[in-house]
Amino acid sequence: MILADIFSMILRLAELAFAAIVAGLTGKYLHATEGTSAWDNGRFIYTEVVAGLSILLAIIWLFPFSGSFIHWPADFIISVMWFVAFGLMVNWLNGACGYVFDWNGVALSGRGQTCGEWKADIAFAFLSAICWLVSALLGIYWVRRHTAPAHAPATGTYHRRRWYRSRV
Repeated sequence: MILADIFSMILRLAELAFAAIVAGLTGKYLHATEGTSAWDNGRFIYTEVVAGLSILLAIIWLFPFSGSFIHWPADFIISVMWFVAFGLMVNWLNGACGYVFDWNGVALSGRGQTCGEWKADIAFAFLSAICWLVSALLGIYWVRRHTAPAHAPATGTYHRRRWYRSRV
């Protein structure tokens, strides 16, 4: 299962990079709106907390140990949190920069810079949610593959019967 370990490391690196990008872009906005009430910036504070938690967990779980696959429930919860952050930011943008995934007219500098930053923030939040979800699915696959059911014999010679084969 070396491929699963390598794929898990690639996912963790992507999760780390995407969370760092979202933390940077959202932090830049929070710094610009420093005097505003926390209630008005609640969705951005939530996104920043999710990004910080994702950075921490991605660093901790980056190393390829078989125990890193048993964290799939936490991966799934973080994925849901990222999808919520994605939805909150899309709702806040409310079409002000056009369709969320329409990248036409977005420039690196000049007039479209603000829309480009928001669309990048939203896109990387979505990509992070997808990576965490795939990481959870990989964890479910690994755990299911490496654990025997409770009714397995104690001899250690248990082979899982395929769902399409009958006992007859």
